[in-house]
Amino acid sequence: MEIAQALKYAAGRRNGTLITLRRDGRAQSSDISYAVMGDTIKVSVTHDRAKTRNIARDGRVILHISDPGAYSYLSINAVAELSAVAAAPDDSAADELVEVYKVIAGEHDDWDEYRGAMVADERCVIRLTPQSVTGMIN
Repeated sequence: MEIAQALKYAAGRRNGTLITLRRDGRAQSSDISYAVMGDTIKVSVTHDRAKTRNIARDGRVILHISDPGAYSYLSINAVAELSAVAAAPDDSAADELVEVYKVIAGEHDDWDEYRGAMVADERCVIRLTPQSVTGMIN
């Protein structure tokens, strides 16, 4: 399957499972919401999560997206990188978190409140660059 086809399918969904590698090599999975933005998949996350620590150490990940009712699934092999942690409501990390939110959920009732929460939560963005994909779309 081509990456472009996988990204088109993934863009029509919002939830998946992000699989990262623990220090000992075992898989660690997290259910996440994501945004397809061009050729990149982005995830908002707090910096102190296991998945974030795992990615900081080893950027190899898989984003698994499934639709059991349609017997469809994708496993997107990707390289992940982390943005800076939002440190101020008007910094570039907070701006990127706003853009991710807009793709996933649309407009927010109070963007100032949202930006403040991103700083308070110490959030950052995981950026996934797909390398290959396996799966079946029905």
